[in-house]
This record gives sequence, C-alpha cells and structure tokens, in this order.
Amino acid sequence: MSSPLEPGTDIELATMIGDALADHESLEIFGGGSKRSLGQPLEVDREISLAGLSGITLYEPEELVLSARAGTPLTEIQECLAEKGQELAFEPPDWRALLGTTGEQTIGGIVATNLAGPRRIRAGAPRDHLLGVSLVTGRAETVKTGGRVVKNVTGYDLCKLVAGSYGTLGIATDLTVKVLPAGEKTRTVLVSGLDAKDAVKALNLALSSPHDVSAAAYVPGVLTGCSSVSYVSGAGAALAAVRIEGPGPSVEARCLALRDILSGYGAIEELHFHNSSRFWKEIADVSPFFDTHDVVWRVSVPPSIAASTVQRIQEEIDADFYFDWGGGLIWIGLKSQPADGGASVVRGAFEIGDGHATLVRAHSELRSTLPVFQPQTKPVKALSQRIKRAFDPGSILNPGRMSLSLEAANAN
Repeated sequence: MSSPLEPGTDIELATMIGDALADHESLEIFGGGSKRSLGQPLEVDREISLAGLSGITLYEPEELVLSARAGTPLTEIQECLAEKGQELAFEPPDWRALLGTTGEQTIGGIVATNLAGPRRIRAGAPRDHLLGVSLVTGRAETVKTGGRVVKNVTGYDLCKLVAGSYGTLGIATDLTVKVLPAGEKTRTVLVSGLDAKDAVKALNLALSSPHDVSAAAYVPGVLTGCSSVSYVSGAGAALAAVRIEGPGPSVEARCLALRDILSGYGAIEELHFHNSSRFWKEIADVSPFFDTHDVVWRVSVPPSIAASTVQRIQEEIDADFYFDWGGGLIWIGLKSQPADGGASVVRGAFEIGDGHATLVRAHSELRSTLPVFQPQTKPVKALSQRIKRAFDPGSILNPGRMSLSLEAANAN
C-alpha cells in the first residue's frame, strides 16, 4: 500500500473522499495511530492520516471552551489547559501500552472512540463535552453541527452521533469541547480486605453520599501488586478506592466524612495528590493487564450485577478482573486463550440488555472472526445500518471497524 494521504485542509480531505467514492476505494482514517488496533481489523485500499489537520484554533478560558483540529496531539491540549488550571473533565485514558501501539493520541481519536477514564461517573464521556464539530461525510460533503457555547447546540445534535462512531460515519476535522477547572487537591480513600460484592456496596455507598466522589474502583489482592504506588502494591489485600477532588479544605472535610461512612467495611488509609494521580492513571490506562494477559475484555453492566457477573466468568475460565465506575465497568483479563477469546463465557455472564462486552485486546486473527463489539439487537442493527447509509452510502470510511456484518448488509 502506498504512503498515507495527508490532507492539510477540509477541502483537500473532501476531495480525497470524493475521489475514493468515485473509484469505489475503501479508506482507513486515523490521527496519531494510537488506537488503530481497536475494533475489527481493516482491509482497505488507501489510508488517510489527519496529522496535517493540527492545532488549537480557539481557547477562551473564561468561557470554558476550546476548539482544535482533529489531529491535534492530546498532550498539546492538556498542557495548554493546565496553564490555566483547567482540564478535559472526562479524563481521557491512554491505552497505547495495552494495545501495543505508538504514536500521539489526538483529540479526534479520543472523540471518535468516546473513551473516558474513572471520572466518567461524575463528568460523563467525550460526547457529553462536545459542543460542535466540522466533519466530512462519506458523501464527501462538509457538515458543521453544534456551536461554541452550550446554548447554541439546538436541534438534532449530530455531535452525539459522531462521538463513538470510530470514523465510520464521517471524519471530524475541527472539534469544540467544553473544559472545566481542574481540582486543586486530590485524595483517595482506600478500604482494604473486601470481596467483590462488599466492595460494590461500599463504593456505591460513597457514590450516593453528598461528598461528590469523582472516581470509585475495586482492585482484588491478586492485582494490587501490579501498582507502582508503594502502598497499593504492598497492601497484600484487595482495595476499594474512592477519589475526592476540589479545594484543599473541602477535600479534607469530605475525606474525613467518607472515612466515617466506610469505617465499617475495613481498615482505611489515604493516598494524597501524587500517589492518587498515579493510581487513577493506572486504573484508566488498564495497567494491571499490560504484560500479563493476551486477551482483555471491557464489560459494562449495572453495578448491582458486577460481582455475580465476574463470579460466573471465573467459574468457566481463568480470568483476573478489577472494577471501575463503582462496579459499572469491569476489566477482564484472561490468563488462558479459549478458541473464541472467551466471548461465549464473557457475553453469556449477563442477560441480553443488561450489559455489553467489548474485546479490547486480542491478536488480529481473533478480532477478524469475532464480533469485537457487543452484537446489536435486530432493531438497533437496522437503525445503525440506516444511519450508516445516510452518512456513508458507499461504505468507504473505516469499513468493518465496528461490525463484521454491517457493511455487507449495507451493500445489499
């Protein structure tokens, strides 16, 4: 395959897509390439890199709004925001070590995959902070939707549709996001010795309190030793973790209150700013599974069934796990490699409609034969196909990235 095309403007990108549509050529679209191994493997005719569409185009700290080209490195945005004491509140994770990829993470890639870290339980996902977007569809049409302030986002909010579409509907070229002040202080309350069921109870007790918890996770004892935080790695027991952020006096007061609320669940310790930051980055980046598990699943279920879901999985296959989002997100790492990557067991551990499981890490042969994303119900699949046809009738944008059968059905 020839070198990737690299447009420098929206017009150039639209021309490239128009040419591919006319020639019936399929395209893989990527930014820094850090997430190219997410989803089904692609077989395409041409590649387009958005690296040339880079740079912050608007930043108004007083209005809490930032606009940037899709190929803008995430580090550039985060450094710019940090100078003003602000941040992307959805806490984008870095999965490069997990996925075995390199290259810069970009704002376009984070929005396209709609990935958020532990703070999602309070702040939401990238789509909840996306105010406006300019994109080029698979029809080679340029579309602008949303605005630069919340009150301008009216009518059909196509931003919500673009976020999480993995570049299969249109290629975002410029994105406007809401930013928020970063917390002055961060502390984490740790409760040791709980099993999964009691941990979920403790985490959700903290989340339902008035103390504005920004993250809640549970790491079993078998995985705490993987942490670079000395207290966590040396705990020798499972840990339930609750994070508090904000002004210093408020953080101290809320931590004291949470210690009192959770005192009946086990021994309690605290991590302060730097150790807290390291610990929650490990949770977000899935570092417990970096080097030890070849197959990794991301399972979303109601917290009330998190412990029973893990129990069913571990009864069938040799697996490790930890919880994020108060038990709403389960990371499953397989220590063996079943023929189907554990799909039948993992997806069979919860009822249809009660959750969804995504295969995040596996060798390309497995990802090419197994649905990476949770199979859709017939009504949802039909709706997805109609949306795909409307935006990309030739099915040339990242074809097959999200479904083994969507593009084939689209062609019928």
